[in-house]
Amino acid sequence: ICKNLALLGVGKVFVLDLDTIEDTNLTRSVLFTHQDTGRPKAVVAAEAMRRLNPDVRVEARQANILHDVGAGVFLEIDIVFGGLDNREARLFVNQMCWKLGKPWVDGAIEVVHGIARAFIPPDGACYECTMTAQDYKLMNMRRSCALLTREDVMQGKVPTTPTTASVIAGVQVQEAVKWLHRDRDLPLLAGKGFVFNGLTHDSYVVQYQRKEGCPAHEELGPVIPTPFSAESTTLGEVLELVRERISPEAIVEFDRELCTALHCAECDRRQEVFAPLGKLTAADAVCPQCRQPRSPELTHAIRGEEGFLDRTLSQIGIPAYDIIRGRKGMNAEHYLLAADREKALGAVV
Repeated sequence: ICKNLALLGVGKVFVLDLDTIEDTNLTRSVLFTHQDTGRPKAVVAAEAMRRLNPDVRVEARQANILHDVGAGVFLEIDIVFGGLDNREARLFVNQMCWKLGKPWVDGAIEVVHGIARAFIPPDGACYECTMTAQDYKLMNMRRSCALLTREDVMQGKVPTTPTTASVIAGVQVQEAVKWLHRDRDLPLLAGKGFVFNGLTHDSYVVQYQRKEGCPAHEELGPVIPTPFSAESTTLGEVLELVRERISPEAIVEFDRELCTALHCAECDRRQEVFAPLGKLTAADAVCPQCRQPRSPELTHAIRGEEGFLDRTLSQIGIPAYDIIRGRKGMNAEHYLLAADREKALGAVV
């Protein structure tokens, strides 16, 4: 994907990846060499893109898409590409894109097979519309009873080939080119999937059915810029703004489930944590005193009686340039942490 975008001369590209380069990655991407082993994939990919085309502005981030990237980044981007290896990350990207009205093109490969599909809100099917009961079951297997990530249930490594990766990435970028020139009424894979069988070289297109009432079809509507920053703005300051604009009884809501503490029922000990739930594992919740599992205390809203209103947004796990919500009943507004823009976007501001 990155190679094609650089050669096409796409002006600004934001590259995000959690991992570092391993030896097995060297046969899958022309962007990586032996000297890059151990370095962040996103950083090396960005460097290679600049060598291919110095006119392309690239920002690289070694980060977890689920926890470390504010929704404001999605707000700025024209089109999103997915080369992800798990359903949870795809589900998150899909939700962000649908909320903010951003198209995204997903790609998946397995050995010599692959699929590329485009999801363009607000019409047609989204990624979650394509999920089956088995998909949800496999996602839930990664969670303990307390919703903490199980370390012993990891996604298996899927063997792939650079040829299949090239085919699927090529189709993904081709779809993006067509969408960027949509004024010419070019046919798109909107709500459809291109399926490639590398054994027989058969390919075909499938049409996905839109599920009415799909929870991912929420749209945020207008987003209001604020002078707030995740690092310097406290929860109390955000709550004050929300109550000035909406109602004295309004609350602050986050789209992320936050863990404020871990409690051991055996020892009756409580440890403050303040982190996104997804960053904690079942192993993290083991009590250091009695070795029994602790239960997380969770919240996704600030109501005013919390004892930690002096904490900043970043101190409770909210990333830079995120979007937060104020609500009183059905009346809601969405606020952008606009002071984080340059920090979040870097070279692609």
